[in-house]
Parts: sequence; C-alpha cells; structure tokens
Amino acid sequence: MKRTLSALCRNEPGVLAMMARECGKYDANILSLAAGETENPQVSRIILCVDGDDEAVDKIGRYLESLDAVIQLDDLSRKGFVDRELVMIKVAMDPAQTSQLMQVFEVFRANVVGMGQETVTVELSGDQERVDGLIKMLVPYGIKSMCRSGMIALKRGDE
Repeated sequence: MKRTLSALCRNEPGVLAMMARECGKYDANILSLAAGETENPQVSRIILCVDGDDEAVDKIGRYLESLDAVIQLDDLSRKGFVDRELVMIKVAMDPAQTSQLMQVFEVFRANVVGMGQETVTVELSGDQERVDGLIKMLVPYGIKSMCRSGMIALKRGDE
C-alpha cells in the first residue's frame, strides 16, 4: 500500500540516509523522496512516499519518530493533504504535429521552457494524477527525456 510520510527534521547530516536504510530493511519501496528547508533554515521537511505493507510502514514510522533529528512525523495518508510535483519533459517535435502538441500543453497548462530543432521541453506543476496524465498524453509524440521532482505535500487546513 502506498503511504505518504511527512517529517520535520533538524538539518543534520545522515538523516535521509537513515530513512532510506530503514525503508530497505522492511522491504518498503521508496516511490518519491523530497527534502528541503522550511521557513526555519535549521529545520527541513522530508516527504517520503513509500510502497509497502501497513505493518512495515508503521515500523518505519515508529523508527523515524525515535530519531533525535526528527521533530515531528505525520502520516499524511491518514489525513487530508495537498500535494504537488514538478515534471520537466523533453518531447520530440515533428513539424506536422506541432499544433496538436501545443494543444496538449495548453490543456494541461504546461509551460514551454526550451525549444530545439527537434525537441520541445515543457514543465508542469500539479498533483500526481495531473503529472501522470500529461505524461500519458505525450508518450505517443516521443518522450526523449524526463525528470520528476518527487512529491511535496502539506496537511490541509489550519493544522
């Protein structure tokens, strides 16, 4: 089962490595991992999307909570949350299909960020379903390369 964990951590070396090791120990696959400073430069938020059975992910969560560097851990899968991901995609550009390709970009509100003789590069920010939808629509045109940022997320509401 896919689960999303959000950890507020002190900025200390090795925290991400410990998290990744723990996931491997319980056969939980890391689907997405994003980390960055919060409004406090001494604290980072780490969003960890893992696929594993509930018991394994619960054990990972308990381990993470026991780490001195972890200030707070939330299982966002059990709460309402807002998520976003950034994707950049380089797509083959056939002059005969340029108009159709641009319509796809427009429908998804993807921004063209680079253009070559044979390719066009676009960026899109959105939830995973929107990102996956754009990718699915661009496959027939020929995706040359792609990079996804990994999901970032926050709890909904005032919490």
